[in-house]
Amino acid sequence: MPYRRTPQVQARLDAQRAAILDAAAELLAERGYAGCSVAAVADKAGVATGSVYKHFPGKAELVVELFRGVVNREVEAVRRAAELPGDPAERVVAVFETFAVRALKAPRRAYALLAEPVDAPVEAERIVFRRVFRDVAAEHIRGGVGQGSLPPQDAVLTAAAIVGAVTEVLIGPLTTDNTDAVAELRTFILRALGGSDARHP
Repeated sequence: MPYRRTPQVQARLDAQRAAILDAAAELLAERGYAGCSVAAVADKAGVATGSVYKHFPGKAELVVELFRGVVNREVEAVRRAAELPGDPAERVVAVFETFAVRALKAPRRAYALLAEPVDAPVEAERIVFRRVFRDVAAEHIRGGVGQGSLPPQDAVLTAAAIVGAVTEVLIGPLTTDNTDAVAELRTFILRALGGSDARHP
C-alpha cells in the first residue's frame, strides 16, 4: 500500500515550503539572484539544505516559483493603477510609472527580475513577465486606437517596445542613486504612443 501523508505531515511540509520561499524572497531582495544559493536559502529558512531539495530540484526552479509570485503581485498592482480614471494613454503611463516606483522601492530584487544574469529557466520566466506587462499595456493602447484618442498602430508591437525601453531605462536607477531618467518616462511613453505631452502639445 502506498504511503499517504497525514494532514499533519502535509501541513508541516507546506509550512516548510512557505518558509523556504520567504527566505528566498528576502535573499533575492538583499543579494539578488547571485546571492540566492540553495545553501544560503536553507540557512535563512533554518532548515537543512536537503530540505530545500525536497521541495525544489535546484536554485533555478526555486527562483522561478518566487518570480511567479512576485510577478503576480506586480501585475495586480499595475492593473489597479490602470483602472483609475483617465484616457487610455494615461492608463498606459500609469502602468509603467507604477511599476517603476515599485521597482525603485526594492531595487536589488527588481534588478534580479529585469536584468541580472540568471539561469535559463529564470530567463524564460523573465520573458513571460515582460509579455504579461506588454499585454496589459496593449489592452489600453487598443482602447485608445478604438476611440480615436491614439493614432492607428499595432498595439502589441508598441507595448513591447515600451516594455523594452522602460526596462532599459530602469537598469541605471536600479544600480545607482540616479533616478532622473525615471522622471522622463511619462514624456517618452506619451510620445511613443503617438500622443502629446504637456511641454510639446
